[in-house]
Amino acid sequence: MPSDAVLYQAAALCLTFPDDDFRARLPLLREAAPQLREFVDHAALTPPQELAAHYVQVFDFEDRHSLYLSRWYDGDTRRRGISLVRFQELYRAHELEFTGEELPDFLPAVLEFTARTGNLDLLSEHRGALDRLRARLADFGTPYASVLDAVCATLPTAPTHRTVS
Repeated sequence: MPSDAVLYQAAALCLTFPDDDFRARLPLLREAAPQLREFVDHAALTPPQELAAHYVQVFDFEDRHSLYLSRWYDGDTRRRGISLVRFQELYRAHELEFTGEELPDFLPAVLEFTARTGNLDLLSEHRGALDRLRARLADFGTPYASVLDAVCATLPTAPTHRTVS
């Protein structure tokens, strides 16, 4: 398991919809993942409805901020289906079954997979997309950018063979 497993698990929680369970975990997240304190402190100080509305504005209404990794390379094409199958196969190869309501390329799911298995392949393969998402979140002025900053700081540089839309 990578030394950054706690960070990946915490980042996965930070990138999911901020419900009551998320708010209850903020003190634990703050202590367990100091790299995420900027975001966690922001989340703790922001009223729950405001934080939820901001999440929806950032991730649900902005395709430019997609948390679905295969969309960055494949868009909504047939290739994306093949990519999603590859995510599922990698989860199964590690004896994990993806049962979430989200698609298997949902970044929080990938971060949780990485935390549980220590397998950095999906994050490393999609490093270019993560960098692009991080830059767009920073340009948008959202504290979620700091979560991507922390994750990207743990990964090798992006491969140059894939283009990101």
